[in-house]
Amino acid sequence: MDGTRGYFITGTDTGVGKTVVTLGLMQWLQDRGHRVAGMKPVATGCVPTPQGLRNDDAQRLRQQASIELAYEAVNPYAFEPPMAPHSAAAAAGTRIDLDRLEAGFAELRSRADRVCVEGVGGWLVPLNGGETVADLAVRLGLDVILVVGIRLGCLNHALLTRRAIEASGLRLAGWVANCLPPPTDTLKENINTLKSMIYAPLLGVVPMLDTVSAKAVADRLSLPAAGYT
Repeated sequence: MDGTRGYFITGTDTGVGKTVVTLGLMQWLQDRGHRVAGMKPVATGCVPTPQGLRNDDAQRLRQQASIELAYEAVNPYAFEPPMAPHSAAAAAGTRIDLDRLEAGFAELRSRADRVCVEGVGGWLVPLNGGETVADLAVRLGLDVILVVGIRLGCLNHALLTRRAIEASGLRLAGWVANCLPPPTDTLKENINTLKSMIYAPLLGVVPMLDTVSAKAVADRLSLPAAGYT
C-alpha cells in the first residue's frame, strides 16, 4: 500500500485538475525511469466515436502511458451522459462492478512498474447503489494523492476530504495545490493554511499555466524519495 505500486488520485470536487495532476505525476515517475500506466476506471460525459464511447481525459492518460494499452483497459466504464457515475450507469442499464475494476487494475499492475489511478468526481461520489470512489480506492489499496483546487471554498472541501481519506484507513501520501481561475488575493494564504492543517506533504503548487502539459506539471511536483522507490 504505497508508491511502489502507484497512486490513487482524488480531488476536492469535479473540475479541480485531477487529470492534469495525474498526467504530471505519470511524467514525474517516467522521468525517474519507471514504466507507468494510467487508469480512469469510470468516466462520464463521453463522446460517441466509431470505436465506441471515448473520454478525453482517459485518452490523455492512455497517450501518456509508457506501454501500449487498449482504451478499455484504461477506462473500463465509459458513459455518455455527463452525470454522477451511478446515475449514468443506471441510465445505460448496467451497474459499476468493483470486482471488474480491481481485476483491470491488477492487469495494468502486471505490465507496469507504477499505475496512477484517477478517480471520478470527489472522494465520496457514488459508483453504484452502495459503494463510492472511496470503496474503490480501498479495494486497490493504493496511497492517495489529493488534488485541491485552490479557489473560494477550498479550505472546507480539502479538510473534509482529508478527514474522509484518513477514516478510510488509506495513507494520504500528499496533496497538490492546483490554482484555478479567477486569481484570488488569498491564494498564498489558503495554501499556507492547508499546509498547517493537512498532515501530509505538499507535493507541489501548479499555477495557472498558459500551456498545460504533463512536463510543465511534472516540473512543479516533488515526491519524497520514500514515497516512490
